[in-house]
Amino acid sequence: MVVNSRQPKFVAWGPELAFIYNDAYVAIFPERHPAALGRPFQQVWSDIWPQFEPIVQATLDGQSQLYKELLVPMQREGQTEDTWFTFSYTPLRDDDGKVAGILCATMEVTDQVLAKRRERAALDESREKSATLAVVNRAGAAITAELNVDRLTQIAVDAGVALAGAEFGAFFYNVDDGEGGSYMLYALSGVDRKHFDRFPMPRNTKVFVPTFNGEGVVRSDDILLDPRYGHNKPHSGMPKGHLPVRSYLAVPVKSRDGSVIGGLFFGHSEPARFSEAAEASLVSLAGQSAVAIDNARLIRAAEVEIAQRREAEDKLRKLNETLEARVAAEILERQQAEAALQQAQKMESIGKLTGGVAHDFNNLLQVISGNLQLLGKDVANNGRATERISNALSAVERGSRLASQLLAFGRRQPLEPKVINIGRLVSAMDDMLRRALGEEIEVETMVSGGLWNTFADPIQIENALLNLAINSRDAMDGTGKLTIEVGNAFLDDSYSRTHPEVAAGQYVVLAVTDTGSGMAPEIIEQAFEPFFSTKPEGKGTGLGLSMVYGFVKQSGGHVKIYSETGEGTTVKLYLPRSLRSEDRIATGDNIPTTGGTETILVAEDDEGVRTTVVEMLTDLGYYVLKAKDAQSALTVIESGAHIDLLFTDVVMPGPLKSPELARMARERLPNVAILYTSGYTENSIVHGGRLDPGLELLSKPYTREALARKVRHVLVNQAQRRQTHPVPLPGSPQPRDIVQARLKLLLVEDDAFIRMDTAEILQDLGYDVIAADSGEQGVELLRTADIDIIVADVGLPGMSGPAFAALAREAFPSVGLVFATGNSNPPDANRFSGSVLLPKPFTTAALDSAVKNAARQRPIA
Repeated sequence: MVVNSRQPKFVAWGPELAFIYNDAYVAIFPERHPAALGRPFQQVWSDIWPQFEPIVQATLDGQSQLYKELLVPMQREGQTEDTWFTFSYTPLRDDDGKVAGILCATMEVTDQVLAKRRERAALDESREKSATLAVVNRAGAAITAELNVDRLTQIAVDAGVALAGAEFGAFFYNVDDGEGGSYMLYALSGVDRKHFDRFPMPRNTKVFVPTFNGEGVVRSDDILLDPRYGHNKPHSGMPKGHLPVRSYLAVPVKSRDGSVIGGLFFGHSEPARFSEAAEASLVSLAGQSAVAIDNARLIRAAEVEIAQRREAEDKLRKLNETLEARVAAEILERQQAEAALQQAQKMESIGKLTGGVAHDFNNLLQVISGNLQLLGKDVANNGRATERISNALSAVERGSRLASQLLAFGRRQPLEPKVINIGRLVSAMDDMLRRALGEEIEVETMVSGGLWNTFADPIQIENALLNLAINSRDAMDGTGKLTIEVGNAFLDDSYSRTHPEVAAGQYVVLAVTDTGSGMAPEIIEQAFEPFFSTKPEGKGTGLGLSMVYGFVKQSGGHVKIYSETGEGTTVKLYLPRSLRSEDRIATGDNIPTTGGTETILVAEDDEGVRTTVVEMLTDLGYYVLKAKDAQSALTVIESGAHIDLLFTDVVMPGPLKSPELARMARERLPNVAILYTSGYTENSIVHGGRLDPGLELLSKPYTREALARKVRHVLVNQAQRRQTHPVPLPGSPQPRDIVQARLKLLLVEDDAFIRMDTAEILQDLGYDVIAADSGEQGVELLRTADIDIIVADVGLPGMSGPAFAALAREAFPSVGLVFATGNSNPPDANRFSGSVLLPKPFTTAALDSAVKNAARQRPIA
């Protein structure tokens, strides 16, 4: 604050009161700068230390002080001169609340003090002279009493006309026009001003030079002056632009310093003679007028200066009044920034700790889990052993959840965000929440209209909402009301300033409110810390809210708790708005848990994990190769062995990392599928908390069923990509152009890669193709387009392929149907007459044949 301020300021800090000041302060003591910087206060101001020591000591005792126009003998250019300062001294406190320094804001007011003294002297002088001149005559008294220059000059002209017996009079001011000057008409009496409209009187009017130069009176009893030519000529009427005079008297008006202020001009339209007495009176009047004008100008200048000084003093007073508040606000802002930094550093440290622990912990859990599942097959007929294995697997699952919660708090879990509508997600969870909370808790869900989309991991949102709901249930002792609200929110700059970790912008807010016991402020401060819990021993891990906090922060959002003891609690989750259209969320439930006969290369550095996963994959029917690290896996790949899937741990020792291994594997084996596994991904394939697009990850620990489903899913998708977008072999013949009728096809496929490749193949085959990523989008397209054939994936998320086909046939009975599936259970052929089954993976020829068969077999409307 001191460095950036335009007002002179300094801080004296520490035991020796080290002197630190800003640029504006340098002008106060230029000869001591820069040597004064950082030196003790007493050394910098040793010459005036006796005067300032009591002030400094009082401030260090905790007293704020303000001094106005204090006389300070100042050493400047080798001499001592009197200076005046207005300043405030404010004590500065350290983190313990003790006074450790001084903040001073100052302003030198020497010029103002001296100006006030000059003003008083001038006023005294003017009043003295005005009192003397007041007795000369009534006109002089009137002039002396008048302080307004406009009225004063008019009084002088009117008085001069009366004193001289003139027909009219005028007052001209000296005006600098940049070309030698001229005299501007200022006041007029006894004649219409229009006669002077083309006047000012130029400096080169020769007859008036003595008057306007202050040399004396100029008079004439019978002439006509033409100011354009600067000479006299006989009277022959009054041409426009001439002064309406035949006789005149011009008297200079000189300031007390001898400079010519202007001139008094009096005249007659006919020849006349001014008396000696009249001339003397006008000279006296001119002198009185000059003094009065000088006084009026001085008083006006003094009034302006006084007003400026008062304004400056008012500003200084207001500055001093707000200085402490501003300092306190800036200290608070700094403390908030430091707290945010400390929190971020703590989160980073915990993240690294939990990441390392989770990696080793999940590897141990994977070994235990895998061996328990394998053992379960060996003792399938032993009920007691099976029960014990089931209990052990439950413990493994709890350990896995614990590791997952730690990763969530540390913002290290691999998120799979999608563009979602939280309102639909929350509504779909309604039944599950009611079962989890029990019949004694009333659940109310409110979703605002026009709800924005957000980009977040839907599974983690479900987990967060379930965690908050269970916490609310416990806070209400199983009885009460839970309100779930979803709406749009805008956090502005003012909110962001008081919450430095929050970026201003548009958010979707998920709020969970209960009627429970509420929380005290000190509990709220600790609510998100890991392992902090107010529940009884054994009733909770203290990681529920920590997981929620970590997930929201990792998603770029904000969490806020509002609670009062006895009044319930509201937790608000703010997730950033997404402007993209909603993604369709697919599940792996339609993928069979059977194995296969493909060849899988397992790259895993943990021997126990490697042995277990190899045995599980072998048990599923796969041919398995194994490697202890990435370099060994690359050696197997380069040996020429046929490999369908590379199943690699993300975190392994050695110079070759898993992402690089996958890249090199793809270069050598273009059709190989890649599946990653890890209990902690670091930043290898997860960036910004999100899994890199196009990658597949199986998190440790995993069950035999999860392994089977994920492997099958990856292999089926890779086979589909290989068939729809094959890698050409050298020298292979190019396919012949296929020409046929332009049928219009609607392709409905949720996998983006398969959808794009299949659409491209169908277009190459001569079909008109439009594509949809879900059954819901397909229904929208059917309303605006005429479709001949529908090619639909059976296992679509949301509305399944058969459900979509049923709606399509109801609206368009003659539409042809092709069902693409990797499942051995096709749709009911009796339900969809003329439909064609296209097993995945399929070739271009198989796809073309299926479409043609569907066209031939479609029902006739």
